[in-house]
Amino acid sequence: KNTPPRAAAPAAEAMEGLDTTPALAFEKDAFDLTVEDVYDISYVIGRDLLKINSAGEEVSELQFKIVRVLEMFEALVNRHNLTLEELKMERDNLKSELDRRLSEGSEQGTMTIGSNKMVVDLKDPNRPRFTLQELKDVLQERNQLKAQLLVAQEQLQLYKSGILPQSEPAAVEADLQPVPPAPCTTPKEEKTTIRKLCDLKISGAA
Repeated sequence: KNTPPRAAAPAAEAMEGLDTTPALAFEKDAFDLTVEDVYDISYVIGRDLLKINSAGEEVSELQFKIVRVLEMFEALVNRHNLTLEELKMERDNLKSELDRRLSEGSEQGTMTIGSNKMVVDLKDPNRPRFTLQELKDVLQERNQLKAQLLVAQEQLQLYKSGILPQSEPAAVEADLQPVPPAPCTTPKEEKTTIRKLCDLKISGAA
């Protein structure tokens, strides 16, 4: 009795294992998700949608909503990771700067006014110019811009791959107004100005 060869079975099992690896992202905690996990989730959902034979309007609308949710996930993950690390760094930098200022102030006999207050020389070019809250606002705005850029790049990739219809592109606003050139002084105008100054000096001396 001849038995069929089983050499292809391990290869098939290996492919199934690789194919199910992205699905593990669904089992993670929401706060432990990374950008790669969001891509894995997007891959699994897109693969399952391709299995649906129906091409009706309901499926297309559901597909668009799923893509939008995945974009939101990606933006939240990026904002969480970037903001946390950068705020820690800014906090440490501000603490070091404050310690250095306090040390310099005590060495130079700088007077303090009240509790947790210090006189700051406004002519000092190295004086602190931003508060911690201002730095947080700047970082948050920068992270929002990064997240919007990532969403736009993801949508562009979806349009190129044909997942999203070309009839519904996301509007991207851009300021295309040219920057007005700075006024420049021609050599003739400069020469005329110098001549006027010389005439004023001569008339004053007279």
